[in-house]
Amino acid sequence: MTTQQDLHCILASGLEALSLNLADNQQQQLVEFVLLIDKWNKAYNLTSVRCPKQMMVKHILDSLAIVPHLTGENIIDVGTGPGLPGMPLAIAFPDKTFTLLDSLGKRVRFMTQCVHTLKLTNVTPVNSRVENHVGDKPYDIVLSRAFASLKDMLHWCEHLVDSDGQFLALKGQFPQSEIDEVSDHFQVVNTENITVPNLDGERHLVWLRKTQQR
Repeated sequence: MTTQQDLHCILASGLEALSLNLADNQQQQLVEFVLLIDKWNKAYNLTSVRCPKQMMVKHILDSLAIVPHLTGENIIDVGTGPGLPGMPLAIAFPDKTFTLLDSLGKRVRFMTQCVHTLKLTNVTPVNSRVENHVGDKPYDIVLSRAFASLKDMLHWCEHLVDSDGQFLALKGQFPQSEIDEVSDHFQVVNTENITVPNLDGERHLVWLRKTQQR
């Protein structure tokens, strides 16, 4: 089988395990996204994962595992790197709006090319430090994956949401020590243990929001 066929098989198996139903064109976009990462990785060093089949598991399925938990319509992915988890989620949710923010210009150039190649109309890559970014309106969800500690994420991203907005952090092992450091200005709304098909290691989601008495 070709690399593309292998990627389709891994994706189809993973979607079945996650009980997700994506259209053929969405699956094709996800495969093409992996191939773009692989192509650009040689020059731009976008990820330490070098094998496209591992990228499909460690990046794409890992991102898609939070699909059942993602609410809100206007979402920002901070410290997104090459667009993770924001790009796969934008493909899965064409009706939601995604801002993908990173401080490194080459990553944003890569994401801009992906938006053009994959014909995505709901993704806006932004080259900025998160503390300097101001959205047109408050975001519903601030999303982060391997970005910073919960304490730092909340400090840097506090201005991006209003009292109704939430922060959703993707973590590996359960981050009890990070939760213990969260200030009284924020509260942990929920935590969830998630399983990523074919991936070793733990994955947890942590939801937080601003406390009402501030």
